Amino acid sequence: MSVTSRPGPAPPGTHEMLPGAEPVRLLDAAGRWVGTGTPPDAGLRRELYRRMVLGRQFDRQATALGKQGALAVYPSSYGQEACQIGATMALRETDWLFPTYRDSVALVARGIDPFEVLTLMRGSWHCGYSVRRHRTAPQCTPLATQCPHAVGLAHAARLAGDDLVSLSFIGDGGTSEGDFHEACNFAAVHRVPTVFLVQNNQYAISVPLAAQTAAPTLAHKAIGYGMRAALVDGNDALAVYTTVTEAVERARAGGGPTLIEALTYRMNPHTSADDPIRYRSAEEVAVWSGRDPLDRLAAHLRAEGLLDDATAAAYTAEAEALATGLRDRMRQPPALDPLELFDHVYAAPTPQLREQAAALAARLGRHAS
Repeated sequence: MSVTSRPGPAPPGTHEMLPGAEPVRLLDAAGRWVGTGTPPDAGLRRELYRRMVLGRQFDRQATALGKQGALAVYPSSYGQEACQIGATMALRETDWLFPTYRDSVALVARGIDPFEVLTLMRGSWHCGYSVRRHRTAPQCTPLATQCPHAVGLAHAARLAGDDLVSLSFIGDGGTSEGDFHEACNFAAVHRVPTVFLVQNNQYAISVPLAAQTAAPTLAHKAIGYGMRAALVDGNDALAVYTTVTEAVERARAGGGPTLIEALTYRMNPHTSADDPIRYRSAEEVAVWSGRDPLDRLAAHLRAEGLLDDATAAAYTAEAEALATGLRDRMRQPPALDPLELFDHVYAAPTPQLREQAAALAARLGRHAS
């Protein structure tokens, strides 16, 4: 019997492959509960907010380090905390996360040492953390190449009898890449337990969404692959968490992949080398500033009696301590050896690699290993 014919939930119907007319939203702009049923557990809601506070301060500190030259580059995710943390908290420790270069906050929420998260941004060839221990792939700079990796790992795990799920982050611009198409197509055909979360922050560097797709939404692309779709308010942490949790558990039960589009906004430049005033207006930024995901969740928690001044101050102090510790550790320059570039390309170096290593060693006044 083939893998695709094994028992399991029926494939999605056409209505399940189309997103809703409006994004899934559980909290309105003022933080009022507008969902059906009851909100998630109070402890989970507080923890979501706590991790978002930590993530926002980490991002601020990393942005400052980039401006100071301590990092080669830093792609901020200021404003996208609900997407990254809400989705990450929907995973089990045994599940796998496949991030993009902009998902540093998700890695911190996953429990990875913030200093290790930034190792790649300091010019190291290594991602800085144990991929296997954290079940988190290296941050991916080439657009969309993490998507086939996420699908391949989850497919292999299912063949081995492991019930893990993989979550692949991707930006709106990445959905125009062939790797995204191939990953979605394979995942849908073979009903691979993968969730694709598109963080639609409105711009692929400087290219607005309307200039790269004529689809009503990016979530509508799901119907072309035969997988479920969802459209969610990406600045509503509870909506993101709930939507991703449903998709993850359905995938774990054999229900196949889901494509989720989260509508959000990148408040800061694309990277520390970008000038966003060349392609977007101050008025547009101001509108999205009023949709801040931390403010929305904080308003909800205070209204529900789940957040007081003392608790908020404790979260802020914890975030400040994280930033201070990170800043102190960054004062030591990284120990980088350019010749390590050649160590792990092939099991046995080719003649061309040996020649290149020798040339670099000569320029450094050293002998190649």
